[in-house]
Amino acid sequence: MRRLLLLPVLTTALLTACTGTEEVQYAVQLNVLTNVDTSSRAAQLRALNTDGGSVNTVPVTGGVQVLPVSGSRRVISVRVDGAETRTPQGEDPQPFADPGFTPCYTRAAQDAARTRLLLLSECSGVQRAALFSSDTRALIWSALLPTYLPPVTTSDTPPTRLAVQGDVGLISRARLNGGSEIIRVAIPGGTSAPEVSAPLAIPAVFDLVPYGGRVLAATATGIQALTSSGEPDSATTLSAFGAARYDRLWAGGANNTLLAAWRSNVLAATSDSPLRLWDGAATTAATVATLADIRDLTLPSDGKAYVLAGSALNRYDVTLGLSTGNWAPRTLASLTAPLSIAWTVPVTTP
Repeated sequence: MRRLLLLPVLTTALLTACTGTEEVQYAVQLNVLTNVDTSSRAAQLRALNTDGGSVNTVPVTGGVQVLPVSGSRRVISVRVDGAETRTPQGEDPQPFADPGFTPCYTRAAQDAARTRLLLLSECSGVQRAALFSSDTRALIWSALLPTYLPPVTTSDTPPTRLAVQGDVGLISRARLNGGSEIIRVAIPGGTSAPEVSAPLAIPAVFDLVPYGGRVLAATATGIQALTSSGEPDSATTLSAFGAARYDRLWAGGANNTLLAAWRSNVLAATSDSPLRLWDGAATTAATVATLADIRDLTLPSDGKAYVLAGSALNRYDVTLGLSTGNWAPRTLASLTAPLSIAWTVPVTTP
């Protein structure tokens, strides 16, 4: 029997202005990095309501990724040469601190509480990492990573992935002799300079995500927690997902209890692949939908999942789906070259 997931669902309210007209007020708002040109990285940051209606669009030069901020009143936009927080409408960019090097940012990650932002810079084969406070945009540390010798890329080559736990940054990347290697960056107690570990050889890791007080890794034999040294621990394999390979992991929901996993249909050479979702308690993760080309997804506090699949922005009812099996799927919009999605809470107008 399915377990009923209790979420503090935020509902849509009707606000009546002094003019007597009614305006729909949405509980959360979506920010999508779209129209991404892979050569120039020119992009647009589109603000959408949760019915797919357009709120605002602003140009973003060198767009890489968007992420939510603790408190969700602003959104982080990461670009090749910088990062900033913006309003839910994509305006008022407030830059993060200078990392101490000229950045070529390629990817980003957050801790579970969304109070830390880890950025990876890759300029001419040189990798550097920088950790920031998401709330104050202050630099906590930056570090030069050990020389990277990437292998020839195939469908089984693990990608470079990031994770944050506290003020510790984790970077996994493909190892020349097969599998992955993981690097740990942290500031030892009583010091101010970050310490970078030597790359540790580990089994192939395809994605990382903070969940339940641990960092989870998607491996070829299931989703497993990392040990303190950074190795996937096979004894912690999440039975709800089985001993299968997944290529992407996402966590979220009102209490950060939701975990989503997807095996890339492109890498698996299939037409599509199931998106699975777990509430942290059920015996088996539920199948939300069978989808192709998932670019990104976000799990806000409104009891829904918003998924970029190909050019489509899809919405699924998580609360209803986990309790009844009816995910109430709806396509909200068709987008051009979408890349990344985040959620914010729009500021209400009295």
